[in-house]
Amino acid sequence: MIVRPETDDDRPAIYAVVEAAFGQPGEAVLVERLWASPCYRPGLSLVAVDGDEIVGHVMVTTAWLEDGDWRQDIASLAPLAVRPDRQRSGVGTALLHAVLAVCDDRGEPFVVLQGNPRYYERVGFEPCYPLGITMDLPDWAPKEAAQMRRLSAYDGSIKGSVVYPAAFDDLPE
Repeated sequence: MIVRPETDDDRPAIYAVVEAAFGQPGEAVLVERLWASPCYRPGLSLVAVDGDEIVGHVMVTTAWLEDGDWRQDIASLAPLAVRPDRQRSGVGTALLHAVLAVCDDRGEPFVVLQGNPRYYERVGFEPCYPLGITMDLPDWAPKEAAQMRRLSAYDGSIKGSVVYPAAFDDLPE
């Protein structure tokens, strides 16, 4: 298996992997919206390929951190998807390590996400509230689902509320 940046030709397979991984179209629609958005970051949408098949995908795009009149671009990871028959085989972890390394190389101070704390803590994510970063969560999510991974350029003085782009609004279930 290799991890590499996605290409335009990969997009139909990525959509299929994301939809299958989540068992519904919401996250796949999110990926399509992010591709079409100014928040899309070329080089931060990666695929895991085994042979000639895409078995996983991860995407980091732009969100914002706001505190009063101050606003800063930040890196937001969503979604991470692995084809159901390849889950629990290291594909997701490989994608996470690869995309976090690219973010670190680009000088990102941290990456935020909403997700299962037990899964993401294995690769260094931690609850963001104790570090002064807040985000609105869906009803299903515990407070600990608001997470961040500090990178080399992390500055503890950066605080605020995460604002997601419009692509995240009103997704189908």
